[in-house]
Amino acid sequence: MAEILFPALFVLLALGLPVAFAMAISVFLAISFGSTYPHLVVVKEMFSGLDSFPLLAVPFFILASEIMTGGAVTLAILRLAQSLVGHMRGGLGHANVISSAMFAGISGSALADAAGPGTMMIRMMEKGGYDRTYAGALTIASAVVGPIIPPSITMIIYAMQDQQVSVGSLFMAGVLPGLLITLLVLMANARVSHRRNYASGAPMPPLAEIGRIALYAVPALFLILLIVGGIRFGIFTPTEASVIAVFYALLVGMFVYRSLRLRDLPGIVLRAALTSGAVLLILGAARAFAWVLIIEGVPQFLAETIIGWDLSPIVFLLAVNVLLLAFGLFMDPLPGVMILVPILAPISFALGIDPNHFAIIVIVNLTLGLTTPPVGSLIFVVSSTVGLKPSSLIREMPPFFIALAAALLLITFVPVLSTWLPNVSGF
Repeated sequence: MAEILFPALFVLLALGLPVAFAMAISVFLAISFGSTYPHLVVVKEMFSGLDSFPLLAVPFFILASEIMTGGAVTLAILRLAQSLVGHMRGGLGHANVISSAMFAGISGSALADAAGPGTMMIRMMEKGGYDRTYAGALTIASAVVGPIIPPSITMIIYAMQDQQVSVGSLFMAGVLPGLLITLLVLMANARVSHRRNYASGAPMPPLAEIGRIALYAVPALFLILLIVGGIRFGIFTPTEASVIAVFYALLVGMFVYRSLRLRDLPGIVLRAALTSGAVLLILGAARAFAWVLIIEGVPQFLAETIIGWDLSPIVFLLAVNVLLLAFGLFMDPLPGVMILVPILAPISFALGIDPNHFAIIVIVNLTLGLTTPPVGSLIFVVSSTVGLKPSSLIREMPPFFIALAAALLLITFVPVLSTWLPNVSGF
C-alpha cells in the first residue's frame, strides 16, 4: 500500500487538489490496489480521527477568534501596536509585526493573522508610503507566530499525537520562541526600512494617550492571560478553555466594545463552521493516511533504521529540520503533525531530547512551510486578499527567510527557549 500511497499523493497535489482530498483519495487508491481491506475503512478511519474530546477545542477556538476579530477588537490591537512603535523608522511595519504577535494570542492560526489584522496593516502601510508587495511579504513573515504563541490549534493536534507532552506544556513552551521570531522579523523590517528610507507612521503620541489606548486594548488581550493562566493553574482543561474563550469573546464584543450585534452572530458562526469543517476534514484525511503507514509498519521501520544509525541528538535535529522543511513545501502543518509526529517523536525521546523542545521544533518547521512555494498557504491568502501576484510577494521574502531561518536555528540549538517556561510552570 505504501508504494501506491506516496506516488498517488504527490501526483494529486501536483494536479492542484486540496490537501484533504489528495490524502483521502491516495488512501482509497492504496487500499483499492494494494490490499484486501474494504473501502469503508477509509471513512471509518477518518471518523475515528475526529472522535476525540480534546479536538472539540479546535472549532471553539476558531469561533472565539471569529468573534474577537470583528471590528473594534482588531482595531484596538492595531491602534495599540501603532502607538507603541509607529513613530520609529519603519514604524508601520513594526506595528504590523507586533499586532500579529498580539493577535496570535487570540486566533491560534497563521492564516487568521494574515487575513485579519495583516490585511488591514497592508492597506495602512501602502497609504504610509510602503511598497505594497513589501507590506504583503512582511505580513506573511509576521503571521508565522500565529500557531506558536498560545493558544495554538497546531499544538492541540500535536499533543494528541505525542503522549509525552500536554497542551498546557506546549502553550508555555511556545511563548519565548514566538517572541524570538517576532524580534527577528522586527530586526529584518528595521534593516529594510532603513535601506529604503521608509518613514515613520506618525509622531509618538503623548504617554497619557498611549495609556488610554492600552487600557482600551486590555479586554482583548486579557483573553490570552485567561486561557494560559486558567490551564496553568488547573482551573479548566484546554477544551473547557476554548468554550470559555467563546463566552468571553461574546461578552467583550457585545458589552465592552459594543461592536458585536445579535444579527452578526449567524454570519460569524457560519464562517467559523466553514473554517472548522475545512480543518477537521484535513485532520480526518490525515488520520486515514497515518493508518495506512501504521498498517504497513512504516513508522516502526523508520524508527529502527534511524536508531540503528546511532546519530547524536544534534545530527538528528539537523536531519529533522531538513526533512520537515522539505515536507512543509508540499504539506500544511496539521496533516504534517499527524503523519510525522508518531514517527519522529519516539526517536527524539529515545535520544534524550526534551519532548517540549522537539515539539516546538516540529511546529516551527512545519509553520515555515506556509511561507514557501509551491503550496505556501500564507502566500496565497495574502495575494488573494490584497490583489498581489504570489511571485511578487516571494521576491520580497529573502530578508524574512533569513530572519526565520536564524530563529529556527536558535530554537533548535538553544533548548532553554522551549523548556524554561514549561519547567518553571510545573509542567
